[in-house]
Amino acid sequence: MAKRYQNFIAGKWVDAKSGETFEDRNPANWEEVIGIFPKSGKEDVDEAVAAARRAFPKWKAIPVPERGEILKRAGDLLVARKEEIARLMTREMGKILAETRGDVQEGIDTAYYAFGEGRRFFGHTVPSELPNKFNMTMRMPIGVAGIITPWNFPMAIPSWKIFPALLCGNTLVFKPASDTPATANALVEILLEAGVMPEAINLVHGSGASVGMAIVRHPDVDLISFTGSSAVGKVINAEAGKDLKRVSLELGGKNAQIVMDDADLELALEGVLWGAFGTTGQRCTATSRLILHEKIHDQFVEMLVDRASKIRIGNGLDENVQMGPVINQAQREIIHQYVRIGQEEGAKLVLGGHPYEEGECKKGWFYAPTIFVDVKPSMRIAQEEIFGPVLSVIKVSSLEEAIAVLNGTRYGLSSSIYTQDVNAAYRAIRDIEAGITYINGPTIGAECHMPFGGVKETGNGHREGGWTVYDFFSEIKTVYVDFSGRLQRAQIDNR
Repeated sequence: MAKRYQNFIAGKWVDAKSGETFEDRNPANWEEVIGIFPKSGKEDVDEAVAAARRAFPKWKAIPVPERGEILKRAGDLLVARKEEIARLMTREMGKILAETRGDVQEGIDTAYYAFGEGRRFFGHTVPSELPNKFNMTMRMPIGVAGIITPWNFPMAIPSWKIFPALLCGNTLVFKPASDTPATANALVEILLEAGVMPEAINLVHGSGASVGMAIVRHPDVDLISFTGSSAVGKVINAEAGKDLKRVSLELGGKNAQIVMDDADLELALEGVLWGAFGTTGQRCTATSRLILHEKIHDQFVEMLVDRASKIRIGNGLDENVQMGPVINQAQREIIHQYVRIGQEEGAKLVLGGHPYEEGECKKGWFYAPTIFVDVKPSMRIAQEEIFGPVLSVIKVSSLEEAIAVLNGTRYGLSSSIYTQDVNAAYRAIRDIEAGITYINGPTIGAECHMPFGGVKETGNGHREGGWTVYDFFSEIKTVYVDFSGRLQRAQIDNR
């Protein structure tokens, strides 16, 4: 019998008020039910927000270094449970064990980074323009944070948001993706065991429409951090803007890898295989476009098709498997629809283009690695986010054309160029319109201590990761201390 899970609201594990539930199933074997979860609604969100609001004065009063110590303990617990959580995550969302172990490790790294920031948490001291006066800034918590996360990185992305939010002194309401609720429960259990005040973290399961939007619209939620599609991000931004909430959006991507004619082709090949087919292409940073210089185009495509055709597909719990399933049947149908669109637009399908149903894979939602050539930059498969193992290859004749093609979408998250020309590399760094650029590396591989995010319709200017995320989850308070014993008027008495 499948395990029954609950929400965590107001310091207690509870069912949804409606009594309704939903199933969490294994995309590699749809017959396997991972667990039964509460299908929550607005009433559950109201109770969770009220608890977070009650806890806010107490949680923010804990010294920042002490909050950091709690997060350090959370990191230690993640280390102890790393393999257990990785295996749960693979069962929940399908990616291979090497990747789910990396997902948990990113949570560990983020916890330890937050621990260090608890001893830093810098403000600025600056000289005053007046005598006997002291100026400084300090960081202050904001209030109740709404955390809404996707399924493709069910430990890493929540940790990017939750750990900085808690360190800064905020309390929160957390809505994980309905495709990966069990990993979210494991994270909340760890935070509670580490010492987070029970009402400071509230976990509410359910759909984006019923739970996510109830969080966004709630008048006592002060800030929203969301990762997901650009279409949903626009709706969230519009709704939250009605109450002038602070909003951080990390949205879609249509990332490209450029390979110039002087590149190390074997290295570039390893990069695009990992970037396009790692996580079954289900990353916002996935390589969905490959821009090849015409001089190496034919040779590189031949190398690529040969290697991609040998990718081992199957259940991610098998250590020999290199690519798992897509997340669910609906997403597989979307991917297949885009393949048909590409063919109708005139692109040439040279690999894949069909569901993969060999052997045990018949039980899940697998899709074969898919490669199109003769793709024009204006085609939908080169413009729209597919979120699956589909790669569009575009031929160019120069660095300038390659950069123009790379920039020619509404997204701007990650980018990559392979070249041995240092001048070309620096021109690419300068001219590429993206939040992230890799030189001689794939479009995926973000490190937790570096800022993460994009430009254009990839987000709204905030960054996750590194030191920058703490700017989002805290307010700057400016403090003036006048010890002159008399009225001093800036810009007047000293001029």
